Amino acid sequence: MSLVVGVPKEIKDNENRISVVPDGVAELVHHGHSVLVEAGAGAGSRFSDEEYAAAGATVVSSADEVFAGADLIVKVKEPIPAEYHRFREGQQLFTYLHLAADKQLTEFLLERRIDSIAYETVQTADRRLPLLTPMSEVAGRMSVQAAARALESPAGGAGILLGGVPGTPAAKVTIIGGGVSGTEAAKIAMGMRAIVRVLDTNPVRLAYLSDVFGGQLDLVVPNRAVTAAYVAESDVVIGAVLVPGAKAPKLVSREMIASMRPGSVVVDIAIDQGGCFETSRATTHSNPTYVEEGVVHYCVANIPGAVARTSTLALTNATLRYLVTVAGRGVRGAAAADPALALGLSTLDGSLCNLAVAEAHGLPFHDAELAH
Repeated sequence: MSLVVGVPKEIKDNENRISVVPDGVAELVHHGHSVLVEAGAGAGSRFSDEEYAAAGATVVSSADEVFAGADLIVKVKEPIPAEYHRFREGQQLFTYLHLAADKQLTEFLLERRIDSIAYETVQTADRRLPLLTPMSEVAGRMSVQAAARALESPAGGAGILLGGVPGTPAAKVTIIGGGVSGTEAAKIAMGMRAIVRVLDTNPVRLAYLSDVFGGQLDLVVPNRAVTAAYVAESDVVIGAVLVPGAKAPKLVSREMIASMRPGSVVVDIAIDQGGCFETSRATTHSNPTYVEEGVVHYCVANIPGAVARTSTLALTNATLRYLVTVAGRGVRGAAAADPALALGLSTLDGSLCNLAVAEAHGLPFHDAELAH
């Protein structure tokens, strides 16, 4: 099978990543596919139209041309309503989707009969999430940078230096979730000399973190009372929980947020899955924070977009081998051929194939029939 692969420019606020780099175009062309790239799509990641053309892509002037000519649309972020009209019925889509937090998009994909695979739910036999991991690493590291800035007085924070200086206390940073993003956040927070605590319900994961960090972290199996106590005394709380494909659980209540000192900071990495703080609502890089209950909230839904070059390279390194499979077999065939891609299958032939998304929205779930 030979498909036309379309790479449009991302249009979410300050989303400067691109889904395919020039080397990826060359690989797709080598496998017999045609690639349409919207002019300027790579500029935010510092890839020029000339580089894409040299790699074998056809550079077109508008997103409309990309969508009109492509069988398979490859994006970084989920489509937003301003893009819906561009999709043709039966088109295919490979991108981050986060459908459990977006009923409108879910219903659109079903109505338009878009066959889609979500990066964030592609899962290998050892339960790794290979296409989510690189962006979780970036988001985890950036969450601490964002918290450090938000703690500064001009940003409305308490005026606290994350690591303090000799003779003054360092900030207390509580990280809820010890997965990939939580671990990376802990690395950076410790590197900045903060006092770091990680809460996770999995004792095995905490034992692993104890080994990795040489016992320098405060590692806790939480319940509601424990979580409330740690939140109340924290200068920074980072929400790094993940239930693959599902809506994030609300682990921190409004009352817990209100118990924090004025000018404290919370960062919700889980916001693209609905957020894990009761007071969270999605923000953008243009307007990244707001104050609720006296606490500065940073809830940007595409954190890695701020470091577009790094994020694009990390993401496309992970996605390319899967993209070659999807382009070569189509969404249905790729899911049939690769169990990891089958777990990433979201919609097929107008049916919803992800149980967690179906449960989140009260929609019918259908086991995909993937036989060739």
